[in-house]
Amino acid sequence: MQHFRTLDPAEQERLFFLAPEHFDVGSDPLLLAVGLGATLYSPANRADLAKGVLKQTAAGCLSSVLCLEDAVPDDELDAAEDNLLAALADLDARHPDELPLLFIRCRSAEQLLRVGRRAGEHLRVVTGFVLPKFENETSRGRDFLDAVAQLNTESGRDNAGTPLRAMPIIEDPLTTHVETRLGALQNIAALIDEFQEIVLCVRLGATDMSSAFGIRRSRDLTIYDVQVVASAIGDVVNVLGRAEHARVISAPVWEHFTNSERLLKPLLRVTPFDAANEKELRQRILIDNLDGLLREIELDQANGLQGKTVIHPSHVPVVHAMLTVTHEQYVDALDVMSNAVGGVMASTYGNKMNELKPHRSWAERTLLRARAFGVARADVSFVELLEAGMR
Repeated sequence: MQHFRTLDPAEQERLFFLAPEHFDVGSDPLLLAVGLGATLYSPANRADLAKGVLKQTAAGCLSSVLCLEDAVPDDELDAAEDNLLAALADLDARHPDELPLLFIRCRSAEQLLRVGRRAGEHLRVVTGFVLPKFENETSRGRDFLDAVAQLNTESGRDNAGTPLRAMPIIEDPLTTHVETRLGALQNIAALIDEFQEIVLCVRLGATDMSSAFGIRRSRDLTIYDVQVVASAIGDVVNVLGRAEHARVISAPVWEHFTNSERLLKPLLRVTPFDAANEKELRQRILIDNLDGLLREIELDQANGLQGKTVIHPSHVPVVHAMLTVTHEQYVDALDVMSNAVGGVMASTYGNKMNELKPHRSWAERTLLRARAFGVARADVSFVELLEAGMR
C-alpha cells in the first residue's frame, strides 16, 4: 500500500519531490505506525461493512478500525460480532492490495479472544486490535495484551513476521484524573515495554477524557482549548512519547463533520487558496467544518502526535495532506542529520537556525514521516495536496 496511490503517475510526479514509500504489514513497525495516517473508525453493526471498508480503502484510507465497543449498543453486540465476522470473510476473498491495515476494537480481553478464534482463517486480514480504556492498575491492560499474544501463538502469526499488533487507547479515568494519572502512565509504560514486540502505537481517547468532566468541545475549539484534556495529553506525551523510546502516539478524534452555526470567525487564511486558485475549496472546507480539523492537526504535530483518529471519510485527505512533509522541512531534516558532531547552522532556506544536536530527534521523526507520506515539491502547497486528495 502507498499513500496518495489514487493519483495518476503524472500527478504524483508534479506534486512530490519524494514520493511516499510502499509499505505493508511486514514493514518496519515504526514506519507502519506512522503510515497509519488517518485511521477511520466504523461501527461493527453497520450494514455492508466489508463494502464500506473496500470503498474507503480505494479512496485512499489505508487504516480502518471496526468497533465493537462504544459505537455499538449493548443489545446489538452479539449481532455486531456476527456482522463483523461475516465482513472478515468477505474481505478475505478480496485481493490483499484492496485491503487496508484493519483493526478490531473489542470491549474486553475475553471478547478479543472470542472474536479472534471465531474468525479462524479469516483472521489473516486483520492487522491487530485496538484496546480501549487501557490501564495497568488492574489486570485489564495485561489481559488485553496477553490475549493478543495468545492469538498470535494460536494462529502462528508470532513466527510469520506479521504478528497481530496492539494499539492501546489512553482514555481511562485512571489516566485522566490528575491524582492517579502519573503513576498510571508510568505503569502503562512498563507494560508496553514488556510487550513492545506487538504494541504498534498508542492512541488517545479524547472523547472519553472529556466525558470524565462532562465536556464536549464545539467546532470552534480544538481539543487543546479544553485545558483538563490538554493537560492529560501533555502528560501522556511526557511519559510515553519521549524521543529515546521511539513510540508513536496517535492524535485524538475530530468529532465534527457537518455544517452548524458557528460562534467564532474562521481562522483559515484566504491567501494560500487564492494563490492556488482554489477559493471554492476553501469554502467547502468551511462548510464541512474542516477548518477546525486543520487547526487541530497543526497543534497535534506541535505536541508530538502523529496520525489521527477520524470518524468521517472527508477527514482522511485533510489529515494526509497535513502529514506530507514540506520540502523545507525535508531539507532542514537532512541538514540536521548530516552532522552528528553538533553545532549550529543557518537553514538552507535561510529563514531559521538549525541546532544539530537538539533538532536531531525532530529530524529523525520528520524523515520517517517523509517515507510514509512523501515530500512535496518546493513550489507545491498544502492546498494543492488537499485538492488532489479530495477529488
